[in-house]
Amino acid sequence: MNRIKLLIEKNIFGVCSSIGERLGIAPSTVRLYFIYTSFINLTSPLIIYLVFAFWINMKKYLTSKRNPVWE
Repeated sequence: MNRIKLLIEKNIFGVCSSIGERLGIAPSTVRLYFIYTSFINLTSPLIIYLVFAFWINMKKYLTSKRNPVWE
């Protein structure tokens, strides 16, 4: 079960995990927040999630020591 959980987290950008780490709460709580708000309001949680995913991806890209031009 943990393998499936880690695979899903890795493939879904790890947004809930990183938000949970920053706020000091469990990632499962953050996931529940996104699920519950999705039932209340259909588009805004999805947009917020994608913005966070983009931001995390760009942060990883900008903070890497490798220079993609020389690879």
